[in-house]
Amino acid sequence: MDYLRETYFFDYQNETIQNIVSEIKAETLNDKEKAIRIYNKIRDEWRYDPYTISLSKEKYKASHIGKSSSGNCVEKSILLISCLRALNIPARLHLGKVKNHIAVERLTEKFGSNELTPHGMVNVQLNDKWLKMSPAFNSALCKIFNVEPLEFDGQNSSFLQQYNSSGSLFMEYVDDYGHFEDVPVAFMVNNIKEHYPHIFDVDDSITEFKL
Repeated sequence: MDYLRETYFFDYQNETIQNIVSEIKAETLNDKEKAIRIYNKIRDEWRYDPYTISLSKEKYKASHIGKSSSGNCVEKSILLISCLRALNIPARLHLGKVKNHIAVERLTEKFGSNELTPHGMVNVQLNDKWLKMSPAFNSALCKIFNVEPLEFDGQNSSFLQQYNSSGSLFMEYVDDYGHFEDVPVAFMVNNIKEHYPHIFDVDDSITEFKL
């Protein structure tokens, strides 16, 4: 499979994506350094927002996400993948289900569960090795939750904040859906409807909602 190609969703030739990576492209960096730089940029410059969910494929285009100031875990992963591919670094989307254990009151109220699905992260290929990384939780949010931000060193996977700084359980993976060459919107829509059916009780045709 080609994890460098441009697609409808990973539209990295778009001006929005090119502007995001332009500063990194202008410097003399190796792939590891480029991956670390763009990871930190996407992690911290786009605020994490799990409460806005779209079922419309247009909203999952990287260029659309890049114009926003926030995104959920899947959206931020799509943006990071597009930027990595724009920097000629192979990357793909990885989905799973996670369970949160801290600050879950609103989550449970809105979703009827402390489980989030599908949860998005990124697989990146560096030095012929696939590594996992998650750009979801920006540093400012981590500070509020007393959790260390996920750092990526370009050599090891970094995708799970299992405990907070006090040693309390913060997050765990409860299911792994595997990786995808492109964005599997149909799979994600079915997954959301299966796990959160009450959201669609009023109107099954809804395509976007803010909880």
